[in-house]
Amino acid sequence: MERPQKPGNMTRVQEFILLGLSTSSDIRDVLFAIFLTLYLVTLLENSLIIYLVCIDSELHKPMYFFLGNLSCLEVSYVSVIMPSLLAGLWGGPGPMPFIACMTQLFFFISLICTECTLLAAMAYDRYVAICHPLHYLLLMRPQVCLALSLSSWLSGLLVSVVKTSCIASLSYCGPNVLNHFFCDVSPLLKLSCTHVALTELVDFISAIVILWGSLLVAIASYAAIGRAVLRIPSAAGRCKAFSTCASHLLVVGIFYSATLFIYARPSRLEAADLNKMLSVIYTVVTPMCNPVIYCLRNKEVQAALHRTLRWS
Repeated sequence: MERPQKPGNMTRVQEFILLGLSTSSDIRDVLFAIFLTLYLVTLLENSLIIYLVCIDSELHKPMYFFLGNLSCLEVSYVSVIMPSLLAGLWGGPGPMPFIACMTQLFFFISLICTECTLLAAMAYDRYVAICHPLHYLLLMRPQVCLALSLSSWLSGLLVSVVKTSCIASLSYCGPNVLNHFFCDVSPLLKLSCTHVALTELVDFISAIVILWGSLLVAIASYAAIGRAVLRIPSAAGRCKAFSTCASHLLVVGIFYSATLFIYARPSRLEAADLNKMLSVIYTVVTPMCNPVIYCLRNKEVQAALHRTLRWS
């Protein structure tokens, strides 16, 4: 519920208290060990992908260029969220200065929006590869790949500047307890003691544009891919064509299912514990699983890893 107050009665909150993933001291130590392990595995997997894509000439292809970008994104993404999650599990609910909270929110919004648009660009890449194979190298030449990648990062940055500015300009005069493990949009809006209708509208519209816009691009790409695959006469050919995009389709399904539920709806319609569980999926689980789904089961990546180990 909004709590508008007179400006003279407002004392601006200087810090927020993050309740963390769990307030039960009995399981925090176990969760800390689990999530620390997941964090280190995520960093190792994605760093390995970045290294292989950079040094192995056989991986200098559009698909792996985007996968390298995705791994850079995942390393940044998980490093923005994990420190506060681990700190909450180690020491229990703790304070986060207002500036630090807004900084975390800025990078979080920027990276999640970048991932949305990058996944759409990767869907388009698979569409071109399967539906226009003879023109693939022309349509996905390095300049186009670079433009798609830069537009993904810049669009995320632009959206984040607008949304974070709106949220930071609100007044927070208590309470200052965030029932989350990082500074997220909806919990912050709930704590504002001024009218947040305009900020909620900006948040909702940007979520619709970024999430639904990129999802529609992915759906259109895979609809065209599906039609092209069904026209392949042999079952072996259909299976081979589908296998080139099945991993991306799986990641898109998991990522968008969680993010759309949380962000593409009015912020008042929420259950905090459910939101936290869903947030774990796309902030912790997905960055760890993506390298396995995309790359480490891929024969070209495995061959590149073998070559690198043999040369070292």
